[in-house]
Amino acid sequence: MSMYRDLHRGTARATVLRTVGTRERRSHLTAPRVPTVGIDIGGTKVMAGVVDADGNILEKLRTETPDKSKSPKVVEDTITELVLDLSDRHDVHAVGIGAAGWVDADRNRVLFAPHLSWRNEPLRDRLAGRLAVPVMVDNDANTAAWAEWRFGAGRGEDHLVMITLGTGIGGAILEDGQVKRGKFGVAGEFGHMQVVPGGHRCPCGNRGCWEQYSSGNALVREARELAAAESPVAYGITDRVGGNIGEITGPLITELARSGDAMCVELLQDIGQWLGVGIANLAAALDPSCFVIGGGVSAADDLLIAPARDAFRRHLTGRGYRPEARIVKAQLGPEAGMVGAADLARLVARRFRRANRRRVERYERYAQAGRG
Repeated sequence: MSMYRDLHRGTARATVLRTVGTRERRSHLTAPRVPTVGIDIGGTKVMAGVVDADGNILEKLRTETPDKSKSPKVVEDTITELVLDLSDRHDVHAVGIGAAGWVDADRNRVLFAPHLSWRNEPLRDRLAGRLAVPVMVDNDANTAAWAEWRFGAGRGEDHLVMITLGTGIGGAILEDGQVKRGKFGVAGEFGHMQVVPGGHRCPCGNRGCWEQYSSGNALVREARELAAAESPVAYGITDRVGGNIGEITGPLITELARSGDAMCVELLQDIGQWLGVGIANLAAALDPSCFVIGGGVSAADDLLIAPARDAFRRHLTGRGYRPEARIVKAQLGPEAGMVGAADLARLVARRFRRANRRRVERYERYAQAGRG
């Protein structure tokens, strides 16, 4: 009899685990269809928006990020003001935050943010104490990847890797409808894979990191070095900025490349080739079905992505004998992180509503018992 109970208990436990796993995979489908606020915090801007269950932005606000020398409370004040402002005009049920930094596995603390003064900052708890709705915190690349998987270029993919090319390189991994955050919450820091031993020094402290060769910073650095050296190939861009080399930016390089400037085209090809090398390394490790390329540098479209695809095919392990992952440009643009944060917050809203319902039911039972 005891053995029967043990077997039955084991079967029941397995059933529960399968049910929990299924619920997690389907959670985005069963979450309440209520509006939520998404916040995207970067080094230069804070973007906030009310997003519905279909990923549509109902209203968006944007402000500059407070100076990084200021206390974390200043940034939290800014977030609170934006949420309260939006709440005046919308029925907000939860708030999701995508932060440019490392977020712990519990999605409460920002362990480190390179562009802000957050160090082991309990952001979720601090904001939840000031706002009347639940708060969810995640890395901004994770929230952008979630948005692209739900509403953008990654729809229908079971194994997706997103790479965000901005000043550096961020990334995220999604498998079977779940963001893979790692044991400590900091998975996806692809930009700091070392691709060139002893290469360019990276602000992270190491040398030869991927983002030193394929990012907005790398693109601008190369262009400015050529201009400073008075290279004849840089005359076009030097004339465009009137000799003020500090005014050379990534968007300007992309603009000139589209108009046919040979140096700018070549620089984007170089960045794209390094992008393809890194993607091939990630394919060897993770074997996803799709790579989604987002971030500001992805605005260069095929000037960047075409050479990335070529380099990927040349460096892919087992090339010619394995299926190749698709490499596509993100569809949601700079709003992806905000939309993804809002959508992930709807899962918190569901738990919040259930907890509230249970509290109400308990209160009603106690009230009835008191009357009895």
